[in-house]
This record gives sequence, C-alpha cells and structure tokens, in this order.
Amino acid sequence: VQLQASGGGSVEAGGSLRLSCLASGSMISINTMAWFRQAPGQQRELVAQISSSSTIIYADSVKGRFTISRDNAKNTMYLQMNSLKPEDTAVYYCNANVRSQRGFRQYDDTYWGQGTLVTVSS
Repeated sequence: VQLQASGGGSVEAGGSLRLSCLASGSMISINTMAWFRQAPGQQRELVAQISSSSTIIYADSVKGRFTISRDNAKNTMYLQMNSLKPEDTAVYYCNANVRSQRGFRQYDDTYWGQGTLVTVSS
C-alpha cells in the first residue's frame, strides 16, 4: 500500500490550499485516514482525522478553517485549508489505517505518505 500526498505550495496569509492523499495497492478497505503536520523543530501533530463512517476530529487550531473529507470510491482523502495562517506552515503528511489480506488472514496496518510542504507567508 502506498499513500501519495499532493497539493502543497506557498500562499499568503488568508489564502487557501487543497491537499489530496491517494491510497493505492492491494487493500480490502481503508479504515481511519488522517492528516498530520510537522513544523520545523516541532513534533508531528494531528491536524484532522476521518473514520470510515465519516466521524471527524479536528485539532483545535484548525477548527472552522480546515475541512477533511474522503471519497471512498477513489481511495482519496482531502484537506481543504482556508484562512491559512503563517503558523500553519509545515510538512503535511497523510496517514491511513488499511485492512489487507495476507495469506488466510486479514491485517490492519498503518501507512504514511511522503509529505507535502505548505508554506504560508505573512
């Protein structure tokens, strides 16, 4: 299973970006998907997550500005980021818990995408 994140870039404060994360490979289903971010010198933190039944959690810092969604038919997750602030500058990583078949058993494993850089200037 591979996760491919895209959509990062440079914007001015107040601008918007839309991130995408495509999951590919041999899968039975995708459970929870999430976006994390890591700013320079900081620990990686959860930005938002969405379950297979679309239960959503947001970090307090992005509530009201960011919207997470997923298209199960396309194995794709999105993060619409509006009203961006300089403190949103970070590498954004997608994360997914995926159920797959190996032999006679099914396994739930967690995968990470490669990260996409978001830079917000003041």
